[in-house]
Amino acid sequence: MTDTVFIRSTVDSRDGTAACLLTWGPVEALLTPGKVLATARDLMAAAAHAEADIALLGWCTDTLRVDEQTAGRMILDIRGRRPAPPAPAALRIQAVAGHNTRRPYVHIYRGSQRGELSPDEARQMAQHWTEAAVAAQIDVRLRYALGEWDHLTAGDIEQLFALLQKTQR
Repeated sequence: MTDTVFIRSTVDSRDGTAACLLTWGPVEALLTPGKVLATARDLMAAAAHAEADIALLGWCTDTLRVDEQTAGRMILDIRGRRPAPPAPAALRIQAVAGHNTRRPYVHIYRGSQRGELSPDEARQMAQHWTEAAVAAQIDVRLRYALGEWDHLTAGDIEQLFALLQKTQR
């Protein structure tokens, strides 16, 4: 994989809504759960596309006896015909068929950060991003409920969530 990409649930301090904090090297971004879920969807799709592209590349060269350059152009044309994702993601995500290695990859980008994942790593990352988005939505509800309970102060609630964040690492 690449440098570690961290994502965790949090709250947008401006309006108290659910959010996720992305940290990847020098890149830091506060994201909505919807954008995080869109990213997870795109990671899963890229993993599947990369594997399908490798299979298609092998079939074109082995069965049809098409040279690799022609097969590569065919795959690029097919990629261009795939529908665009319906919602913007937090990362630029690209399915890659390594024609030299005959291995599928998923490339991810955000700002100056770049990474390369195997399809399994991309799926694992998608699962983690999905969990972070769901946790952010649950955390906001829990913060609200705890705030309604007169035994805890706002500081107590923040300490509780700080402790919970530490246990996730």
